[in-house]
Amino acid sequence: MSLFFDADWFDARLAACNGDRGALAEAAGLDRGELHRVFTNARAPTAEELQAFATFLGADLVEVSLRSGVAQRAAEAESDPSARIESIEARLDEIDSWLNELEAGAKRHARR
Repeated sequence: MSLFFDADWFDARLAACNGDRGALAEAAGLDRGELHRVFTNARAPTAEELQAFATFLGADLVEVSLRSGVAQRAAEAESDPSARIESIEARLDEIDSWLNELEAGAKRHARR
């Protein structure tokens, strides 16, 4: 299973329901550190956590599963390998960009 948690989608859903990550963590029975691990792809959410996320966000469980990276649409699973590789490369580019931003922020923080 590959993990590509769509944190932007979750954050947008949280904003739409006037929630935050702390409330989502509480709803799923997680501490904020464990929720952070899920959001950063350090671990996959459990089925119970996915259900709690869906309930809290008022979202479909299938959509939450897709957005959490633990499921994929049938069309994506059956697509040709070159398209899948392109998709993975695009996601890796997003991760590289995020890491660059994180490193830049850490350097700015260290200079203070």
